[in-house]
Formats: sequence, structure tokens, C-alpha cells
Amino acid sequence: MNKGLKVLLIILGILLVIFLPLIGSYNSLVGLEQRVNAAQSNIDTQLQRRSDLIPNLVQTVKGYASQEQKIFTDVADARSRLAGAQNISDKANADAQLSTALSRLLVVVERYPDLKSSQNFKDLSVALEGTENRIAIARQDYNTTVNNYNTSIKRFPNSIISGMYGFAPRPYYKASEGAQEVPKVDFTK
Repeated sequence: MNKGLKVLLIILGILLVIFLPLIGSYNSLVGLEQRVNAAQSNIDTQLQRRSDLIPNLVQTVKGYASQEQKIFTDVADARSRLAGAQNISDKANADAQLSTALSRLLVVVERYPDLKSSQNFKDLSVALEGTENRIAIARQDYNTTVNNYNTSIKRFPNSIISGMYGFAPRPYYKASEGAQEVPKVDFTK
């Protein structure tokens, strides 16, 4: 083996030792970023499911409580804001507004015993409750994934790669002010 070939192989070996870990780090960041996107999409899917259930719930309640027009308008407005939200922070705020409007709608139900005994209302309530649980799990999964991603892009040597290729920190899905106070609604009375 001639001397020029040995030098070329040594240089090639050094380049592989340097670049293979960088390629692995880049691919790892891409994978984490895609998991964050998937988790955000799961939240969107569950929020859409809830938005799709709400008109049926509102129509059912309207049949019994037609004089509660302001609450129906508030629910519709909040649904529109959620549908038009562009980023995770706007979605979180719109989601909180919709939850508040929906809570007020469900409080109205307490005044109408016939409505609470309606099978259609019971079915919608169960579906809505299940969807709310799915939304909570999707939010939790999103925040866990964002935490993993944000931690990874800040660690060395990933911090170098994330800076070079534009991997920016992602925001957490945060509850809005007052979201810690859960309204109590009991349809069994």
C-alpha cells in the first residue's frame, strides 16, 4: 500500500469519526421534532372532536332552554376562535375560552331536569367527557414530547447542530389563568 493511499484512508477515517455522530445527532433531532408535531396534531384532533360534539350538545340544550341565547352565542364564538387559532399558545387560550363557555352551558343544564334525563343528552355528555379526557392526555403527551425535544436541542453537541439547522425550542401547552378551578357539574341529580 503506498503512502498517499494510507494518508487518504486516515483522513477519510478522521472525517467519518467526526461526521457520523453529527449525522446521528441531526437525525435524532429530526425524529424528536416530528414527535412534537405528531403530539400537537393529536391535540388538534381531540379539540376538533370536541368541537364537532358541541353543536349537537347545544342543539339538545336549546330544545329545552331556548331563553339561554347568550350562552349559545358564547359557545359558538369560542368554537370559532379555536378553529381559527394558528399556534399552540392561541389554541391553548381559545381552548380555555371554549371550556369556560361549555362549563356555563353545562351549568344551565342543572335548571332543566327533563334535559338531564334525555337519552340524547346523556349520550352526548358521555362522549364529551371521554373527549375531555383524551384532550388532557394529548396535552400531557405533547408537553412530555416538547420537554424531550427542548432538552435535546440544548445539549452538547446537539446545540451546535440545532443552531446550524434551525431547530428552535417549542412552547409548552399551558393552561390559561383560572383553568385550575374546575367547574363542578353533576348531571345525576
